[in-house]
Amino acid sequence: MDAGFSGLQPQSLRQVPELKYVNAENVVRYRAIMRFFYQEYKRLRYWLKPEEVFAGVSEWSVWPGYTLEQCQTDLDQLVEWQNLTARHDGGRSTTLAEYLKKKMQYLLRPYSIEIERLLETLEKVTGYGGSLEASLFDTIADKLFAVRRDAGQLEPETALELWNILYRSFVSLHENAADYIASLHTAKAEEMMVAEAFLVFKEKLTNYLQNFVQALQRSAYKIEGNLLRINDNVRDMFLEKVVEGELNKPRLEDVPDRQALLKELRQGWDNIQRWFIGEGGSPSELTLLERATKDAIARIVRSAIRIQERKRSGLSRKKELEHLARWFAGLHVMDDAHRLAGFAFGLFPTRHLQGEDLRDSDRADMSMWEERPTVRTLRSRSRKRGERQQSEPVRDNEQRKQREREAFLLRQAEEWNAIEALLAKGRVRISELGEVPSQTRLRLLHWIGRCMTAGSNHSFVTPEGVRVRMTNPRTEQRTVLVSEDGELHMADYELVFILTDAAREAAAARIEE
Repeated sequence: MDAGFSGLQPQSLRQVPELKYVNAENVVRYRAIMRFFYQEYKRLRYWLKPEEVFAGVSEWSVWPGYTLEQCQTDLDQLVEWQNLTARHDGGRSTTLAEYLKKKMQYLLRPYSIEIERLLETLEKVTGYGGSLEASLFDTIADKLFAVRRDAGQLEPETALELWNILYRSFVSLHENAADYIASLHTAKAEEMMVAEAFLVFKEKLTNYLQNFVQALQRSAYKIEGNLLRINDNVRDMFLEKVVEGELNKPRLEDVPDRQALLKELRQGWDNIQRWFIGEGGSPSELTLLERATKDAIARIVRSAIRIQERKRSGLSRKKELEHLARWFAGLHVMDDAHRLAGFAFGLFPTRHLQGEDLRDSDRADMSMWEERPTVRTLRSRSRKRGERQQSEPVRDNEQRKQREREAFLLRQAEEWNAIEALLAKGRVRISELGEVPSQTRLRLLHWIGRCMTAGSNHSFVTPEGVRVRMTNPRTEQRTVLVSEDGELHMADYELVFILTDAAREAAAARIEE
């Protein structure tokens, strides 16, 4: 039992007789009495007489023929269920007989107050609700900075007030944001996003979400920075002051246990830290909230685009496209065509097309218009049945295979010639290479990358049986690798080349043959 419910108090799992009136046989009468008590409690009237309760409930006419005797019976039953507390009312008795009649007064118990408050809240629930309050990020960041700056100088009452504002802001941010994002995924929201009336609401909703994401990104680094700079000593010092401030409040009830209160506060602090920074390798709740908000913006934009496309689906754009094509045909400068395309189409939607990478250069500033095109035949997605086409014969790729095989053998020979030259040197530094061809530069960078990711020994074996080992992976010396297509500023690594025993034996066998 203890292992299964670690940290859970036994009284937390007790029966709750205070909830019996919610589903009792005469639930309407009990609910009416409890609601009357709760409304009077909010008016600061606590002890009520049966006559006052009966008069108040009778005005609602929830039970035909309701009598004072039935009201008294219901009050006694609610006292038995621990919803009300009763005391003898002898203040207005003028005779001993009146005093012995035991006229009573009744008071709501704390459990019942919270139950009625919950029921009143549930009656107002029509959806998830919630909101995205961007100002709460600034509040949390400011309060965490105050904790980091003044933790050792705060008075207990000031520390308690600071903690209450901080944690209430955090809880409000978490709950309201979760509810609001959830409301965007309901069936009602899905129905709204396909209606044409959504286009009017789309801009306002998108701006609301975008402003929240911008505030999140603007304040997140402040909150994360403050949390990382508040070490355990500062945190414990602050929470001790909060506990002291809580215990200093005058109470008529039992004083809470100091250790239990401190444990609860530390759990609350851990919740804040996990929400904003994360725990272990899992992403933080802040990251998930940002991702969910961006996904919601994308869904809204896609829905608006679908509605607009549906409205335009019956219109032909042939004349518009012909006019635009003549416009493009009349341009003689490529830059003018680029500008026209930008004005006409904006950013092109992403298309994933399968093809080969035919890049002829590693230049980062090389434009896509300067590269060789990748030809890919696209089939029409139209549902209209086209003309029957003849089956294409199976292509003979033998010549292409032969060309690829020859190209591979040529690259392999070049690779081995380069490795043989380096094997003769034994070891080489980047600063000692001088100007090298672009293929050598790519080969060296590939080997360096393999060594850096090879573990503690920083070495690997090539397919030709040559072990390449880096001797100074953490060097701070810098150099410039000069190649025919540019200069690369990098660390001055040293590589050692050793022929493995297996490769040496294979080479000896080839010589004998």
